[in-house]
Amino acid sequence: MDPPRVFVGEAWVGTTERQAAYTRPDELHTTFNFHFLKAYWNAEVIKEVVGLSLLTSAAVGAPATWVLSNHDVWRPVTRFAPMLPDQSHDLVVGRKRALAMSLLSLALPGSAYLYQGEELGLPEVLDLPDDARQDPTWFRTNGEVVGRDGCRVPIPWESDAPSYGFTTGTPWLPQPTDWAQLSVEAQEADPASTLALFRRALSVRRQSASLGDGELVWLESGHPDVVAMERPGDAPVLTLLNAGNGPRAVEFAGEILVESGGVHRDDEGSLVLPPDSCAWVART
Repeated sequence: MDPPRVFVGEAWVGTTERQAAYTRPDELHTTFNFHFLKAYWNAEVIKEVVGLSLLTSAAVGAPATWVLSNHDVWRPVTRFAPMLPDQSHDLVVGRKRALAMSLLSLALPGSAYLYQGEELGLPEVLDLPDDARQDPTWFRTNGEVVGRDGCRVPIPWESDAPSYGFTTGTPWLPQPTDWAQLSVEAQEADPASTLALFRRALSVRRQSASLGDGELVWLESGHPDVVAMERPGDAPVLTLLNAGNGPRAVEFAGEILVESGGVHRDDEGSLVLPPDSCAWVART
């Protein structure tokens, strides 16, 4: 086609093999990888889903895709958040895990998709009033199933403007009153914000010859709850994700390119991964 076009499918199916059956170079070029989206916070599960996705996609000549969020599921900040004793969600931990998974997805071979608001670290809105709900599921089930409105609330652009600058009118779903600090405006002023980290990671990804396309090699870190992989090439990049419940020290040399959660080197030169963190390291 001139200009070239890419067809992307949204196929909710039971296995990666069935997902791959929808894709061919002359049919749907890619489909959203909902198996990756459904992976829970466990290093072995993450590695298994990534490995199967790459194998089944390659078998039909299609690039793999990586997606953590869309308009049908809870936002990852809430989905990855552990439950607290009062049955609320620990969004601090949830945001760290969601960000770590996002960094991992951006380092994998293939195409990565971001759902609006994911780059801001927005949580699922769980307390929408019943009279504000719009999802047909809510009406079809007479309110027994709340539906998907919680991930469809309009994103905040400005901290103090009505509707957070999303519209001059009334948005179709009410926005939480505590979203001012999650707005684009607030996060652009904060170099440590979720938005700033996404922009930094995307910039490094664009400039890297090893991220995006190419091979993936799993590495041994010495910790079963750490995902360690290398994207080889002329400028290889190592990605490490700590899914454990405590800090993990690993013996990999190289410059930290992007990190979440306070990844750092200790006095002995070991790379220390706090729990719920991820880092990209330029291999030397």
